[in-house]
Amino acid sequence: MEATKNKKGSGGSFIIENHSATEIFTQEDFSEEQRMMKAAVKEFIDREVWPFKERFEKKDYEFTKTLMEQAGALGFLSVSVPEAYGGMGMGFVSSMLVCDYISGATGSFSTAFGAHTGIGTLPITLYGTEAQKQKYLPKLSSGEWFGSYCLTEPGAGSDANSGKTKAVLSEDGSHYKISGQKMWISNAGFASLMIVFARIEDDKNITGFIVPYDPENGIRLGEEENKLGIHSSSTRQVFFSETKVPLENMLGERDGGFKIAMNALNVGRVKLGVACLDAQRRVNTQTSAYSLKLPLHSSVQLKKKSLEWLVPAMQVNLLAIVLQKILKTVLKTLFPKACLTKKQS
Repeated sequence: MEATKNKKGSGGSFIIENHSATEIFTQEDFSEEQRMMKAAVKEFIDREVWPFKERFEKKDYEFTKTLMEQAGALGFLSVSVPEAYGGMGMGFVSSMLVCDYISGATGSFSTAFGAHTGIGTLPITLYGTEAQKQKYLPKLSSGEWFGSYCLTEPGAGSDANSGKTKAVLSEDGSHYKISGQKMWISNAGFASLMIVFARIEDDKNITGFIVPYDPENGIRLGEEENKLGIHSSSTRQVFFSETKVPLENMLGERDGGFKIAMNALNVGRVKLGVACLDAQRRVNTQTSAYSLKLPLHSSVQLKKKSLEWLVPAMQVNLLAIVLQKILKTVLKTLFPKACLTKKQS
């Protein structure tokens, strides 16, 4: 668990509430446990990821998977998983801290990490039964298995609840048969477990299911997508053809999948702000180092003078990103469970 409990203002509440200066959380308030975690993550990224950035531009999906396995061995995939299920049981601040420093070197690894620890694992952590948590979370938190999240369809993107994937109850009532098509599925190429959303009969909302990847159970993967960036992040279509899913693998309640899907995504939206920070730090550091190496002859003086105003401008941009993160945290403070209205659910 967290080494210390934060009794100060919650999240970004200092923006909308009255607090004294001593009540506002700053980096100096990190616990020793959090400082050690930050140092470990930064060392891992500096040693194993940053020096090999070029490999991520060459669609080296196996390299991404290998690094995810290493991250699992070091405990980075288990920060938000309760101790009872093999995790570290650390709090939201620690989760954000790890997300910050693990995301700065390359978007490919950052996407794989975020998809697994967030939408690939969180739905089970938040909504799984005790049996489901015991069965799946230890494997996900250790990196033995990797998770993916199958929500988006060709005709259901921003309107995620309009998906056409169907889940039909078998005649003997022992399992559901899922049929449909999902697209833009992160980690699909090496996922062992899929969180799949499908509609049962004419239900108003979709329902969530936990589906282990098994090509012999009616699951087929499309080819890796050709993307403009994050080239070593596996992104594929997933096709389900009467894939059998036991009743006990329903996630949460029938007709309750839309709430699960949105709440899992909401946590990821908060983390997107912090995931930009270390990348900006590294850009600032590399730019400053480059400017100091420029020769002094006149042909490069204009370039050097340009950098003299560019670096401070980049620092201002970093501050803007920090403020964005704070504002996202304010939303989490106001809506801690990202509850949907009765009309939405």
